[in-house]
Amino acid sequence: MDITTIVLIAGLICLAAALYTSIGHGGASAYLAIMALFAVPAATMKPTALVLNLIASALTAARFIRAGQFNPRLFWMFAIPAIPMAFLGGRFALPPEYYRPLVGIVLWAAAARLLWSKPLPCLFDVRAPSLRIAVPTGAGLGLLAGLTGTGGGIFLSPLILLLGWEEPRKTSGVAAAFILANSAAGLAGALPSLRHLSPELPWFAGASLVGAVIGTSFGVSRLPRPVLLQVLGVVLTIAGAKLIFT
Repeated sequence: MDITTIVLIAGLICLAAALYTSIGHGGASAYLAIMALFAVPAATMKPTALVLNLIASALTAARFIRAGQFNPRLFWMFAIPAIPMAFLGGRFALPPEYYRPLVGIVLWAAAARLLWSKPLPCLFDVRAPSLRIAVPTGAGLGLLAGLTGTGGGIFLSPLILLLGWEEPRKTSGVAAAFILANSAAGLAGALPSLRHLSPELPWFAGASLVGAVIGTSFGVSRLPRPVLLQVLGVVLTIAGAKLIFT
């Protein structure tokens, strides 16, 4: 890989990380799309995306938690059932022609609601879910995360917001920690694939870290809540398009 290609990929990774981490996400779907655009070998893409997702989500979770934008009870309600299911889901592969369009449509539906002008319940009346709802939901999201090769936050955060389980900024903190946990579980299940990591990984890892610093600087305190929701809607739209059309 020549230096020009490395710089281009690193720049796009930095931009993606800044956008995604501003709303508490790791950016795995964007990293995969960028690498596919530059014809990075398939065997290299998945472990690289997992490593980058882990780096970005670790910093994002730490900064949101440090700023008090986190709900530990809500996180554990989803994470405990999700982690083993994410590991299990990572060991199976669904035909992409089935799950990619389905998940993309789900993300577009969530994006449409977030971008709609009608106020969301999370802006006025926050109510935590019961365990009988959170446990199977977390397990299902963990399985979906494992099957799709993402951290699962792209599914969790719109669900929390649409159902009014937490306000936007704390939702981002919960999503970041959820992604971190699931990415670590996915990486543990994919250890053999680490031998395919490319020598350019330090460049890409540095780019994702810089992007995460920039993104979280805005997401933790600077973006107004309505803008945070709109950014999330845009991210979901992009992710949905990536799943449906690539």
